[in-house]
Amino acid sequence: MKFLFDFFPIILFFAAYKAYGIYIATGVAIAASFIQVGLFWHKHRRFENMQLISLGLIAVFGGVTLLLHDEIFIKWKPTVLNWLLAAAFLGSQFIGGKNFVQRMMGAAIVLPVVIWRRLNLAWVIFFAMLGAANLYVVYHFDTDTWVDFKLFGMLGLTFAFVIAQSLYIARYAKPGNGES
Repeated sequence: MKFLFDFFPIILFFAAYKAYGIYIATGVAIAASFIQVGLFWHKHRRFENMQLISLGLIAVFGGVTLLLHDEIFIKWKPTVLNWLLAAAFLGSQFIGGKNFVQRMMGAAIVLPVVIWRRLNLAWVIFFAMLGAANLYVVYHFDTDTWVDFKLFGMLGLTFAFVIAQSLYIARYAKPGNGES
């Protein structure tokens, strides 16, 4: 259920694009993002940083898309988001005692510190390349292809990366408290 909630704006963007085009879809995505954050706040009385960052980006890039009636801005949003994530993951290598991957997964599994670093750097590279792949599709294909890539291509690449990471982790992981 959380998966559907997390992808609520993307799914609505996709459906609205197929029915009404890029500008209506952009407005729908902006509204859906505000609704998503509002519903999360209503249920948990807190915000998640990732939702706020995504909301800010969709509001700015989507707003400029609608204001200027130029779809290039909404097409850049996934790249900017992925590159911000790459930068954040990279920064976490040097700030604090644990990188982002270890903070997210460390309570579930035990891994050597070097493996946590490799995994975190793998996410840095993945996010950087996913942002670049988005730009490649933006500038080499039509909007229909970009919308399909945004939903299915980026999601598929993410699933494939997570599966590959899981296989890599399985070689080193020990269940338990990951305070290594």
